[in-house]
Amino acid sequence: QVQLVESGGGLVQPGGSLRLSCAASGRIFSIHQMAWYRQAPEHQRELVAQITTGGSTDYADFVKGRFTISRDNAKNTVYLQMNSLEPEDTAVYYCRVVVFPRNVYWGQGTQVTVSS
Repeated sequence: QVQLVESGGGLVQPGGSLRLSCAASGRIFSIHQMAWYRQAPEHQRELVAQITTGGSTDYADFVKGRFTISRDNAKNTVYLQMNSLEPEDTAVYYCRVVVFPRNVYWGQGTQVTVSS
């Protein structure tokens, strides 16, 4: 079994920054893709950013230029640096990892609130 522990969410003013972390532990041989999703009230969960084992990244249009995803393979951890935050970024953020062979795990979610 694999456990994911997220941290870094909180309340921030518009224009501010936060850094989310998601650490995976347990029976892990290797991790393929790591990603961040978010879900705002009354909205569907949506992809924010994803990163492959080799470091290739992909971003949703609404975060391009503001958010950066990265990973530390030695620590089985994925990060999301969020800058220039807007009230529309308010949501619960979830990490998702794909562990060898192809098992998918989700984090418990961390609340990000952008408000003055």
